[in-house]
Amino acid sequence: MLWTFAICLQLGALSWAAPLARSGPGARNKLLLISFDGFRWDYDRDVDTPHLDVMATEGVKATYVTPPFLTITSPSHFTLLTGQYIENHGVIHNMWFNTSTQQRKPYYPTQFVDEWWDNGSLPIWITAQRQGLKAGSLHFPGTASSYQGQKALVGEVEPALYNYSNETAWRENVDTVMGSWFGKLDLDFVSLYFGEPDGTGHKYGPDSPERRAMVSQVDRTVGYLRSSAQSHGLAERLNIIITADHGMSTIVRGSQVNQILLSKIPGFSFRDLDFQLLDYGPVGMLLPKEGLLDKVHAALKGAHPHLHVYRKEELPAHMHYSRHPRILPLVLIADPGYVVNGIFPVQSNKGEHGFDNQAMDMKPFFRAVGPDFQQNLTVEPFETIHIYALMCHLLGITPEKNDGHLDATRHMLASGQQTEPSGGSENSILFNALIGLGVVAGILVIVFVVVVSYTRYRRRKPRESSEEANENDVQIKQSTM
Repeated sequence: MLWTFAICLQLGALSWAAPLARSGPGARNKLLLISFDGFRWDYDRDVDTPHLDVMATEGVKATYVTPPFLTITSPSHFTLLTGQYIENHGVIHNMWFNTSTQQRKPYYPTQFVDEWWDNGSLPIWITAQRQGLKAGSLHFPGTASSYQGQKALVGEVEPALYNYSNETAWRENVDTVMGSWFGKLDLDFVSLYFGEPDGTGHKYGPDSPERRAMVSQVDRTVGYLRSSAQSHGLAERLNIIITADHGMSTIVRGSQVNQILLSKIPGFSFRDLDFQLLDYGPVGMLLPKEGLLDKVHAALKGAHPHLHVYRKEELPAHMHYSRHPRILPLVLIADPGYVVNGIFPVQSNKGEHGFDNQAMDMKPFFRAVGPDFQQNLTVEPFETIHIYALMCHLLGITPEKNDGHLDATRHMLASGQQTEPSGGSENSILFNALIGLGVVAGILVIVFVVVVSYTRYRRRKPRESSEEANENDVQIKQSTM
């Protein structure tokens, strides 16, 4: 009886400590994360977007979301995948660089440099797969690299010189994800990337008719995607999150504009540098030669009314961009509308990003729809670091250490999903602790039962011996009578 009670107690302790799982056949819903690169939070205000509007009515819309700084493609996307600020996950720039060899690689070749991406932080694909799920990624930044020897189970990397604006290719990619990956391969999670309206915003500017036309193309694609989910029988078991990595700001041009040109600043010399990363939008990084940091800093600080110069440890706290060793000692940040040029102006984009993430032009949009989300709900702005915890919760997996928390997005979930214990890193630690306590409690119960049983056995044995002796005496007496 005591043994049965002990076993029941141990099972009860373990079930109490373990995270709750959804019950029933096929209970876990699938999840699709989509990024439309450079889709600013207000791009749907000057364009008719019926499909995005329907998505908001049937799901959740945020006023805007705040990306991490530096507001460029690879770092911001890796924050979506890890829930970490850029200073913590280490993908600090679109470009891989080596200060010793002076080498630099542009965006596309950097996608294949494993050590740039794999430096201690795991994207959600790997975490999901290690916990028994199946994940895929199509064109999402970071897809090409391996993480502790692993990649997404199914992955597709765009070829070099890929046409990111081809609407036919967009629909083919949707068909691949819906029909093959979610359908035939039965994947649980997929990340899907579209390179627009970023390219159009760069080339023509965020206020151009070309950008508005591209937003219409994005909207048509959202409609096609949701129709495809319906036709493949996924609509009732697929959660969709659509967001972006950053916004876009108009660059001021013209002969009367006081451009930021470092070579024209008195007292500054490129000979004082060991390495520089310039001519890449509004942010530059410098590595002064040994002993010359103060000299370079003094020459640049206050040299231009729209240029801000920081020692990296002095960057504003909200940027979370100071602690990683890859970040160079001096960081230059231009005000919106300006870019940082080195020796002479080489940048011609009419639109640009990379600015302070507090600037409204840098804020992306956010939509979510599916069986686990509320309907017709508009939520207040939140940081994109929290999307990772939300995705882990939806997938029912324990997240890696991250900077976000489910509490920032819990209110957008359908009521049945709000109380499930999953999400942020604190919850992960709590669950592991509870599981450990449950196991310890079960072991202690068994030890207690063993000790009690043994003690009772020891007490019972002398009594039985005494009773046997009395019976023998009675028998002897009876035999002599």
